[in-house]
Amino acid sequence: MTQARLVVPPLTPFAADGKPDWSALASQIDYIVDDCRATDIVAAGVEAQEYHYLSLEDRRELIARTIAFTAGRRPVIVGVSHPDFRTAISLAHHAEKLGAASIQMLAPNRAFGGPASEDDQIRLFEAVAAETALPIVLYLNAGPGADLSIPTTVALAKLPRITMIKESSRDLARVSRLIVEIDTAGHAKYLTTMQMLLITLMLGGSGATMPPPAAEIARGVIDAWADGEIARATELQLQFALFPARWMHRGLTPTMKAAMAMIGRPIGGMYPPWQGLTEAELTALRTLLHTTALGARMGR
Repeated sequence: MTQARLVVPPLTPFAADGKPDWSALASQIDYIVDDCRATDIVAAGVEAQEYHYLSLEDRRELIARTIAFTAGRRPVIVGVSHPDFRTAISLAHHAEKLGAASIQMLAPNRAFGGPASEDDQIRLFEAVAAETALPIVLYLNAGPGADLSIPTTVALAKLPRITMIKESSRDLARVSRLIVEIDTAGHAKYLTTMQMLLITLMLGGSGATMPPPAAEIARGVIDAWADGEIARATELQLQFALFPARWMHRGLTPTMKAAMAMIGRPIGGMYPPWQGLTEAELTALRTLLHTTALGARMGR
C-alpha cells in the first residue's frame, strides 16, 4: 500500500490592517507539519486561503513566506491560478526561484463568461506547462472554477506535466470513475476532500487536500487505514459528517478559522467585510468539536 497524500493549505491569517499576519502563519505551518503531519503544503492555491483578496505583490510575499516558514520540511505546491495566463506563468517562475515542488492551477471558467471548452482548457494548461519545468496540480472546484466533464478531466490528466489532480466535488459516482480512469490508469495522482477521504483510499485514490484543523482528523483516518484499523478509520471519517457540514452556510474558511481558535491555534477572522460564525454557531461548533479527535486540544 502506497502512502496516502495529505495536502494541506494553510489558512491566511489577517492582521487589523488587512495584511497577512506572518507570525500567525509561521505558527500555523508548524502545526500543519508537526501535528497534522501533512505530506505537502499549498501556498496561495485554494479559495479557502483567501489569496484572491491580496494584491499581486502581497500574494507573491505570501508564497515566499509559506516556503520560507516550511523550511524544507515538506514539499510546497504553489497556487498560480489567475485569469491572465501570463500572470500565472509569472507566478510559476516566482515559485521556481523559491524552490517550490510544483504549481497548482484551477481549471477556470472563461473570464468573459461561460464554460471553457475542452480544447480551451488543454491550450491553457499546455501554455503554462511550456513555460515552467515544475509539475502541475490540476485543481477542480466547480463554482470558482469550471465544472469539468469526466472526459475533459481525463483528457487533462493525460497531459504529461499534470501529475496530481485535486477534486473538490463530493460526487461518489464521479470520484470513483475518475479514480479508475486517472489514478489506477497511471495518468496522475487523484486527491479528493475531507468528506471523501476514506472512500477515496478504499477505492484506490491517492489521498485528499483540506485545510487545518480538519487535516488533523484526516491524519488519523490515513494512519488508521494504513494500519488496517478499518473500524477506527471509519469512526474518524464519520467526524466529517457534521464538521464542517453544519456550518457550511457560512463557508469553509470561517468555520475552519473558528475551529483553529477553539483548539488554541488562533489565526484571526475573515478578510473584511465577510463575517464569521455567530455566537450561537460558535457555541454549537465548540460543543461538537469536543466529541471529535480535536477535543483533546480544547479547554473545557
